[in-house]
Amino acid sequence: MTMKVILDSEQIIDILRHLTNDIISKIPAGQEIAVIGIRSRGEVLAQRLASILSKKLKKEVPCGTLDITLYRDDLNLPQNSSQPDVRTTEIGFNIDNKIIILVDDVLHTGRSARAAMTALIDLGRPQAIRLAVLIDRNGREFPIQADYVGFTADAEPDEIVYVHLVESDGKDEVVIK
Repeated sequence: MTMKVILDSEQIIDILRHLTNDIISKIPAGQEIAVIGIRSRGEVLAQRLASILSKKLKKEVPCGTLDITLYRDDLNLPQNSSQPDVRTTEIGFNIDNKIIILVDDVLHTGRSARAAMTALIDLGRPQAIRLAVLIDRNGREFPIQADYVGFTADAEPDEIVYVHLVESDGKDEVVIK
């Protein structure tokens, strides 16, 4: 099976800058925001976005990590015989009354985003949840759309979009296989 690189490291950097500017332009002045990434690649992207947002806004933008394992709707499927790898949710701030920028690497079916929203609501009552994704691709199973999209990938149903990031994979790139 062939692999096609659709984004390189420079393009990813440019996309994160664009996403940051888009977020800033759509958030009312003075509104408290926080960035929360869905484990695992969303977590890395959230940290990068929060850092850029903090610099541009000249104030610290809180950043956290959300583990959605126990909120997934595929845990009890017959083909899922192994135990899920549950990791920690690390949100060291109150999410109440903040606009939460929920970050994921790829929006495909919408199932991870749905699980993440349910998990967030169990933690508090944000003013709003806005979804930011590096890659949006076809194949939605739920009526969920991203508020902030970095790149729209035209992937076939049998193809997979892989996001590789320096922090976990040694290099920044997005490929379709």
